[in-house]
Amino acid sequence: MNKTQEKLNIIPLGGLGEIGKNMTAFRYGDDIILVDAGLAFPEDDMLGIDLVIPDTTYLMENKDKLKAIFLTHGHEDHIGALPFLLKDFDVPVYGMPLTLGILTGRLKENGVSSSNLKTVTPASIVRVGPFKLEFIRVNHSIPDAVAIAIHTPVGVIVHTGDYKFDQTPVDGQVTEFSRFAELGDRGVLLLLADSTNVERPGYTPSEKIVGKTLDARFRYAKNRIIVATFSSNVHRIQQVVDSAVKNKRKVAVIGRSMVNVVNIASEIGYLKIPEGVLIDIDDIKNFTPSQVVIITTGSQGEPMSALTRISMNDHKKVGIIPGDTVIISATPIPGNEKGVFRTIDNLYKQGAEVIYEKSMGVHVSGHASQEEIKMMHNLVRPKFFMPVHGEYRHLIKHKQLALSLGMPKENIVIAENGSVVELTPNSICLNGKVTAGKVLVDGLGVGDVGNVVLRDRRQLSQDGILIVVVSVDKATRSVVAGPDIVSRGFVYVRESEDLIDTAKERVIIALNRCHDNNITEWAALKSAVRDALGRYLYEKTRRRPMILPLIMEV
Repeated sequence: MNKTQEKLNIIPLGGLGEIGKNMTAFRYGDDIILVDAGLAFPEDDMLGIDLVIPDTTYLMENKDKLKAIFLTHGHEDHIGALPFLLKDFDVPVYGMPLTLGILTGRLKENGVSSSNLKTVTPASIVRVGPFKLEFIRVNHSIPDAVAIAIHTPVGVIVHTGDYKFDQTPVDGQVTEFSRFAELGDRGVLLLLADSTNVERPGYTPSEKIVGKTLDARFRYAKNRIIVATFSSNVHRIQQVVDSAVKNKRKVAVIGRSMVNVVNIASEIGYLKIPEGVLIDIDDIKNFTPSQVVIITTGSQGEPMSALTRISMNDHKKVGIIPGDTVIISATPIPGNEKGVFRTIDNLYKQGAEVIYEKSMGVHVSGHASQEEIKMMHNLVRPKFFMPVHGEYRHLIKHKQLALSLGMPKENIVIAENGSVVELTPNSICLNGKVTAGKVLVDGLGVGDVGNVVLRDRRQLSQDGILIVVVSVDKATRSVVAGPDIVSRGFVYVRESEDLIDTAKERVIIALNRCHDNNITEWAALKSAVRDALGRYLYEKTRRRPMILPLIMEV
């Protein structure tokens, strides 16, 4: 092989310096493969935005080079961008059965064909160009999670995906420790490892702990039980079903995503619900409250979710009956705390008993804590290391952990989204940048809302808008009618007549000044109105509304 060609580029397009939006490209020569294609949810200041997906400019520029996409598991932050990506790329997508089952539903909702989806198992080997990929079972908060070992011409790369080491998983499918160790014995060139829980000492508790807590809560609950959790957490749903069966309760499911996942997981045998246990939500009225368990979405306080609407007495099928027990089996994702606690407050107001703190044993994380992360490093024993999946502090903490295990500082690289990481059998380094960032999805628009639009939305949300309508003579540009001022979100006009009247005077003075100075361009006239009005309104109110002059000629 030509030594000048013996290098591989790793290009993270999402998931570094942030939680979510995970997407990593691996390029060797003219062949590119992609691991995961996820989304993130909007931050508080992204007003009106529904979803955030990675910028795929680099992939579009190399469209003919992308050969395949490989998925580690079925969470939205790893598969959520695919309904948008697959509209532009006709490439095979490889994933485990549940991962592809969930993805099929997402693609159908977006009118995208699922004909390119190809199922793999932990025993599968997939060859794409110079790459050979194998899949290694790991535990996570969703079944069918895998790490991926990528055999490349420069060496073996192990990408952990999201993982934890659960010694007693609900489905009995333990992480394939032996395969990680075997790869470590043969020699792993680079490890890319999940950093989400690197700040947490010790071990992440087993999912089965939640089952024991649920059993106890179910045993003592006298009325209905409502359990809110992530729809993708099939193991958690299974444990709710098991506790319901032990306590002779029927199970109803609400929330579109929850219903979809329960149907998919049941069809492929990942969720085992005894016959007669699952009932339609409309049939709960036929049973006493002590015979019913409802599983729902809304553990993150999402405004339109079933639990949020139930808490506000706004759900058409389910309302809180005083004495109901509500178990929120999840922890708030950073940024969602306000919504979650608002929902909890509303549930209490409706007369429910709410169990929501992790310390109560109703939730455990799906990510490895420090001791498990150390074990992953010691099993794989990589030559080079690059932390992934986490905000910047997580990546730095993960680097420090690797240093404590004896890895040389020069063998660790901290990358950013868009970094080009160049890997050879003997070196790793950053070598340039490609376009990477956030593409905002608002309704049916993908990428048509950018920083300017968000800035305008923020201004509108903070100080409102003032619309100035004035008519000027076509020839002389002198004012012939108006100005009329419309206020929305700035001040209540009927209570601010003096302010509005003086504002009108300022508009006329500004336009007359333009007329006296022979300024006739529309842009200049509008700018003069905006400046004069903006100064006056800030002086009187200390607010900066968006000022929209509408000047018509007659």
